[in-house]
Parts: sequence; structure tokens; C-alpha cells
Amino acid sequence: MAEHDDDAQASDITAGYVFEGPTLHLGAAIVGGALHPEAQVRLPLAMMNRHGLIAGATGTGKTVTLQIMAEQLSAQGVPVFLSDIKGDLTGLAAPGTAGDKLAKRTESVGQHWTPTAFPVEFLTLGGDGEGVPVRATVSSFGPLLLSRVLDLNETQESSLHLVFHYADTNGLELYDLADLRAVISFLTSDQGKAALEALGGLSKATAGVILRELITLEAQGMGAFFGEPEFDTADLLRTTADGRGIITALELVSVQQKPRLFSTFLMWLLADMFAELPEVGDLDKPRLVFFLDEAHLLFTGSSKAFRESIQATVRLIRSKGVGIFFVTQTPKDIPGDVLGQLANRVQHALRAFTPDDAKALRATVSTFPMSRYDLEEVLTSAGIGEAVVTVMNERGAPTPVAWTRLRAPESLMGRAAEGVVAAVVESSPLRARYNETVDSHSAFEKLTDVPAPPPDEHPSPGTTPREDRDAEARRIEEDILGLPSRPARSREAQPSGHSDPDGRYTDGRRNDGRDEAGDAYGRSRSRQSSSRAQGKDEMAELALKAAGVIGKELARGLFGTKHRKRRWY
Repeated sequence: MAEHDDDAQASDITAGYVFEGPTLHLGAAIVGGALHPEAQVRLPLAMMNRHGLIAGATGTGKTVTLQIMAEQLSAQGVPVFLSDIKGDLTGLAAPGTAGDKLAKRTESVGQHWTPTAFPVEFLTLGGDGEGVPVRATVSSFGPLLLSRVLDLNETQESSLHLVFHYADTNGLELYDLADLRAVISFLTSDQGKAALEALGGLSKATAGVILRELITLEAQGMGAFFGEPEFDTADLLRTTADGRGIITALELVSVQQKPRLFSTFLMWLLADMFAELPEVGDLDKPRLVFFLDEAHLLFTGSSKAFRESIQATVRLIRSKGVGIFFVTQTPKDIPGDVLGQLANRVQHALRAFTPDDAKALRATVSTFPMSRYDLEEVLTSAGIGEAVVTVMNERGAPTPVAWTRLRAPESLMGRAAEGVVAAVVESSPLRARYNETVDSHSAFEKLTDVPAPPPDEHPSPGTTPREDRDAEARRIEEDILGLPSRPARSREAQPSGHSDPDGRYTDGRRNDGRDEAGDAYGRSRSRQSSSRAQGKDEMAELALKAAGVIGKELARGLFGTKHRKRRWY
């Protein structure tokens, strides 16, 4: 009878993971302690934008699961962004190594294994590592996210909003921490006393606290992240000439020293993309999939406003064609409001050494659909490279719970050989754009009376002079969001090449109509244009709806008020 029940369960799993469209192959089901290679466990590619969770205790194989999913997404033309905490994912850039043990495992799960290297870009925050440096300007980061990095309380966060407001309304551009420090120093000086009093609600003592936190941040070496050239999130959506999605790996070897900067930067990426990507609804495959490792860092010690911004982003970014997978040790690391929006689950083994562990185990089991497995037993006895899986099928319903032996990566498991990362970075097309810092004439120079460079000596050919900032664009921004604007600058020239009828440039880049919408704030030249007026009305309606969801004070932090010209691939 037990054998008959096992066969019936294996048949149910086999039928439950048959889909019409393309899929990611995860592995083969284990039923009654026996592996069933015919019961293949898959994840529909079209459901990857419904978000997911990869969880499990340390050493159970979460990173390898992330690797096999990233490989298959890339092979099917989907760009991937992932955070590499320990450098183990550098192996994606090199083919795997064959061996008897590997061959035995791949054969047992029905995998046709071929050693393969995948297209990878390596990034690093502010140049702290081997990858291409990633930076963001203080203005685009916004006071909400910056308050998170500085660990400010609500009163201090409100005061930082006022500082941004003062800088915006007085033409003081905030690009790096020196700019923000200069504005706060001015406000707390005798010269700026009148301006400080005019702001209202901003005490000199609070301004001093923020100033000290900024100095501490710079002393810890984090100042290099803020500045120019600012990373364009459109660079995450690239594919290779042969159609494979590029895997962008953010190196985070020093994450333990900079956990807030790391987690908040990831939210900035998502918020920036959310603000700019067009609505696409449900696609056959996502435009991009994020894997956020050490996801608990996003939420530990976060404010209510910050958690609400994450919740809103996760809920709404699906319609932009972006999927998010949180990678962490236990589901309890993720707030319930966020966890409830994750349709795909890959749960590795959990440990139950303490009463708190046992409680977390029972809570995890309770979140799975009904199953014939004794999940408490399975989740404490599953081996390395095994996981309990349930995903959303193409009809929007959960698949049967499947204890799964996962496939093996086709790229190298672990760190790539010495010199591989350096070679990839050296040949990266992003290196020329982001490697060298740019020190523009901004708030620091203006408040210290440093003259602006002549137009023909502008420090970067890819940026626009300050004189080109349009006062009308800032007025529109205030009208739409009901918030003080910050100066907007079009960071990139129009892509080279002509656009063909389907919207693709001849040099391979995609024009999804973002040229017009993305420039509405930064270079609004034709003020009387009826088409522009219609665009402003549409943007105003969208922005007001969004503000109604999360509150006006979150609009700057979640959506950003800086709209940049994009090169959506």
C-alpha cells in the first residue's frame, strides 16, 4: 500500500510540473526516500516575475540553487542581477569541471550536463573590489534611503528632507557626500543662520548630528559610492549578440562592514527601475530577475516607511516585467506582507537545535500547501543540494509540494581561477563609462566659491553642463509630485544609430519610448508642445496614484524625482 501511495504521489508531482511554455529545470522529485527521475520539477519562465524565495540554513546549497537558476535564465535570454556575498558566484564566468561524482549526480536527476561559461559583468560598490565601480548621486538616492544608510531616527530623517529641500530650491546640486556636507555645514554656520531658521523644524543640533554621521560614513570608506558617473540601471537589461542574458554580479565581500549601504543600494536599484521601466504586464519571460542574497539585511532595523517602500516595490514591479527572489536563511527573515507576495519557493534544509529553531520550522511548514510529505521531517533531514519546492503554475495555482534533488550548475561551482574576474572587468564595455570618477561643479564648489570650469573643459563628455538645467522641468516636478524638486540632469546623449520601425536601434539597443518620457524632467525644451503636455498629464496621474499608495514622503525615496534619459536594451 505504501509503495502504491508513493507511486501515486510521484505521478501527481510529474503531472503537476508539466507546463506549456519554456521552463527552468530544477531537478527530480524524491518520494518515499527514493529518487524519481521521471518526476521532473520545473519552474515556468513566465512565472519568474511573480517573485520567489530561496531559503535554508547555512551550507545547504542556496548559492548553488541561485547559480543553476541564473544559468538557465541567461541561456533563455533573460538578464540577471545577483549579489555575490562571498565571491562564490565568480565561477559563472568559467565552465564547470567534469568528474565521476558530478556525472553520477547529473545522470540520477536526468540532467544532460555540458560545461558552459556564461556572460557575466562584475560590479562593486564605489570601487571597493575588482569589479566595475558602481556609484549613485546623493540627489537620486534621496533622503529616505540615505536616512536608512545613516541610521537616522524619524526626527532626523525629517530634518534631512528639509536639507534636501533647501539644496533643491537654491540650485545646490547634491552629487557626493561632500556636497551634502557642505550644505549642512553652511546651514549650521553663522552665514547660514538665517536660512536655517527659515526652514523651520530643523534645529542646529539635529543638523549637527546628521553632519557627524556623514563624516563617520566617509571615515568608513563609504563616501566613494556616492558620486558620478552614476550607474544607469538600464545597463542591467543587456543581452549578448547570441541572445543570452548578461548576468550582473555585484561583489560584496565587505558586506558585513557595510550592511545598510548594501541593502539600501539594492532598494535604490529597484526603485530607480520601477520609476523608469514601462508597464508591460505579463510576458512570456521576464525582462530581468533580481536575486537578493542575505535578504534579511534589507529589513533588520528598518523603519516602517522603508518597509512599506519595499512592500510597494515588490507588489508593483511585477507589471514592469521584473522578478525578485529573496535569498535568506528562514522565511521569518522576510516581513509577512512581503512574504505573501512570493509565489515560488525553494526551501532547503533547516536546523532545529533550539526552541526558537523548532518554532521557526513549524512556521515554515505552515506556509506550504497541503502535502503528503511530513515536511518537518523532510526539512530537517534533506541533504545538501536538496530542497522542498512549490511554484506557481501557468494558471496561477501552486504546484504540488516536491522534495527535490537539484540539478548541478554547468559553470564552475565556487570561485573562478585567479585572473578570470580581472580579465572580464578589463574587457567590459561598462569600464570605460564608470571606472573614472567625475567631480562636477556642484554644491560644494558653489558654497566654497570655486569657479565652474569653462564649457570646453567639462570633466566628462557624457554629462550635461549645469547651465542646461531647466527651471520649467523643476516646476513640473513640483506640480506632479507635490514635493520640492531636485535638479534633474540628462546623463546620457541620445543613443547612436537610427531607430527602425519596431523600435530597435541599429546598434542593437532598444527604444521603448523612454526617450520622450525619460527626458520630460531633464530637458523640457518645447514648453508649448501639445504632445509634451499630454505626457505631463499622464505622468502626473501615475505619480499621484503612486503617492496615494505609499504616502507623499515616500515618493522621493521609492520613485525618485530624477528622471534620466534611458537606453533600455
